[in-house]
Amino acid sequence: MAASAERRADDLTLLAELERKILWLATWTIHNANHVRPNADGLKVGGHQASSASLATIMTALYLKALRPQDRVAVKPHASPIFHAIQYLFGRQTREKLENFRGFGGAQSYPSRTKDIDDVDFSTGSVGLGVAQTLFASLVQDYLAAKGLGKGPEGKMVALVGDAEMDEGNIFEALLEGWKHGLRNTWWIVDYNRQSLDAVVREGLWERFESIFRSFGWDVVILKYGQLQQAAFKEPGGAALKRWIDTCPNPLYSALTFQGGKAWRKRLMDEIGDQGEVTALIERRTDAELAALMGNLGGHDLPSLIEAFEQARTHDRPVCFIAYTIKGFGLPLAGHKDNHAGLMTPAQLEGLRASHGVREGHEWERFEGLTPPPAHLQAFLDAVPFRAGGTRRHEPPKIEVPTTLDVPLQPAMSTQQGFGLLLNEIGKREDDFARRVVTTSPDVTVSTNLGAWVNRRKLFAREELADTFKKERIPSTYNWEFGPAGQHMELGIAEMNLFTLLSALGLSHSLFGERLLPIGTLYDPFIERGLDALNYACYQDARFILAATPSGVTLAPEGGAHQSIATPLIGMAQDGLASFEPAFVDELAVILRFAFQHAQAEDGGSTYLRLSTRTIEQPRRTMDAALAADIVSGGYWLRRPGPNAQVVIAYAGALAPEAIEAVGLIAEDRRDVGLLAVTSADRLHAGWTAAQRAREGGNAGAKAHVETLLDAVPPGCAIISAVDGHPAALGWLGSVHGHRARALGVEHFGQTGTIADLYRHVGIDAQGMVRAVQAMVPGRPIRHLRAVG
Repeated sequence: MAASAERRADDLTLLAELERKILWLATWTIHNANHVRPNADGLKVGGHQASSASLATIMTALYLKALRPQDRVAVKPHASPIFHAIQYLFGRQTREKLENFRGFGGAQSYPSRTKDIDDVDFSTGSVGLGVAQTLFASLVQDYLAAKGLGKGPEGKMVALVGDAEMDEGNIFEALLEGWKHGLRNTWWIVDYNRQSLDAVVREGLWERFESIFRSFGWDVVILKYGQLQQAAFKEPGGAALKRWIDTCPNPLYSALTFQGGKAWRKRLMDEIGDQGEVTALIERRTDAELAALMGNLGGHDLPSLIEAFEQARTHDRPVCFIAYTIKGFGLPLAGHKDNHAGLMTPAQLEGLRASHGVREGHEWERFEGLTPPPAHLQAFLDAVPFRAGGTRRHEPPKIEVPTTLDVPLQPAMSTQQGFGLLLNEIGKREDDFARRVVTTSPDVTVSTNLGAWVNRRKLFAREELADTFKKERIPSTYNWEFGPAGQHMELGIAEMNLFTLLSALGLSHSLFGERLLPIGTLYDPFIERGLDALNYACYQDARFILAATPSGVTLAPEGGAHQSIATPLIGMAQDGLASFEPAFVDELAVILRFAFQHAQAEDGGSTYLRLSTRTIEQPRRTMDAALAADIVSGGYWLRRPGPNAQVVIAYAGALAPEAIEAVGLIAEDRRDVGLLAVTSADRLHAGWTAAQRAREGGNAGAKAHVETLLDAVPPGCAIISAVDGHPAALGWLGSVHGHRARALGVEHFGQTGTIADLYRHVGIDAQGMVRAVQAMVPGRPIRHLRAVG
């Protein structure tokens, strides 16, 4: 027992030493970046400096003591220098990248899975998203565990959260979803430094946090007082000191922290010093000791933090730690309300260097200024539990995708209907491919055609839950049974939760060593409500399939609020997301198969399917390899233009009938008309820009698919493009080979009506296309063009 206590004390001594080193390395990293690139280029490093310092103790306790290899952490964005410093001590970060912090190719300002080399679990930056990500990652871990999948023991999904970050609404949307799904194994550590970017946090905020978390079934651990303070409270007069601390306003506590020991002494003596025991308590301490006492909050006390983390590991309930800290702790700007953008002066930095015992020219040495022998420190780091077990990023084998995806084609159907039938056919399979598919939707499962899939594969829950309607023998189209075997995760209506869950599911292969093939469905216009989380998911290189339907003014009866305009442009612009808008179901079958493969490819990504509820006539044709390749590449000739072509009509998605009709209407009066089916404006455009970059780089033979397609179009020919969305999605086609072009589409909010009404209103009906041809291509009047009424 004595040996154990002695070892614990020795560990605490080493941890305290390493905490000092971590703080110095983080501070020097920030200073070095600012010194090399002064403020003239607009870098604001001060926020990193102050926020990093407030978390140094917490992150030391976590990474050097509490965490295990299976745990995953979303680091508070501004704490990246502390994270990088810890990884540098572990040997997972390089001096070169630290010296180039915030520079091109250097350690990232905010931890990034895809840009940093030092084992980042979750990218952070857009505040609130990394926090919610840990919650959904925990649900994914539960999903895998229920199916006997996953590598090793269950881990804790940990988020380091700024108190001001708790203003983000997506955090509270996630809390509600976590409660519904019986959240476990999640820790959120709130860095309660009571300062936001511009101000000091409102009084009593921690009480609101505590109430919210407890109402959602979380344990709440408040780390307010460090061991120095707890010991002082036991001294005569200590109760009065504790009362004063508890009632001290946040702005005053911050201001006194910045001013230091003399200011603390004067304020305490003025307000509670007339009591003999309190006066003695204060006077027993020097100014430096008094400042250390008042700054000894729970979030800066290693023993308190370690004890709290050890206790929380004994159960699987979600825990919110509210850790009181001081922003900028350990630095000259600690507590000042301007410290977010504040930077230390050269004199202050030299003072900090001296206090840490760091010699000039030795700033990057791993154990410079520390008292214990380097070998002792290295042995401690080598034995840190978090480092055991080798690599923490997994690369499991790929899931074999069937050669073709079967779908029972009907003479007329919509792509949304086809999507549902494709999933239903997959649901009939009994192979690893079908078992790895997992679907999710924000309360629109049935209306996005996932009902048949869910009937076959059921809904996921850790515990069985019967369908009450089925139990009561009430007829229903859908069998809504929950259980561990289910493969659909039903969500509430918040789209942010959909994309954050897709992000977690789409990282399962890397985080947990098990591939999943996630599919999420929602209404197309409401992509924009979850756009921040979608961007975040793609930035992390999460792999998933997004089916968004219904889309465009084609959803005519619903009106403008349910009609999407900008989503084709979002699909084109979003990095890490291949966007498709098929017209026909056989195209969709090819694209969906590609999407399953693309999600697993080393250079792949996620896929967005912009689908439609419009029933259109389906072509009867053989899907050969060449046609399938063209569909995946972004387009093919439905009618190849002749050698004397005067006009080509290019269309996307649900406008296929109008484009086909328009070609028929103009064929008698314009020569050799071509009809181009664009299945992916995104893939066509990306291929074109890639080919141009390749040629500019010296590869004269590089050629894009769209260039090959448009080689068949004579120079004097005009291109009329049409899409149920913003016309810019296809408006660039004329630039490929310098053709005259007219882009038709939707630029304004729609209204209710029939499809024919709205197509006519915005000019994307067949007559609108014919009018564009008449205006663009000189010649005799087109006989089937009706006068505009």
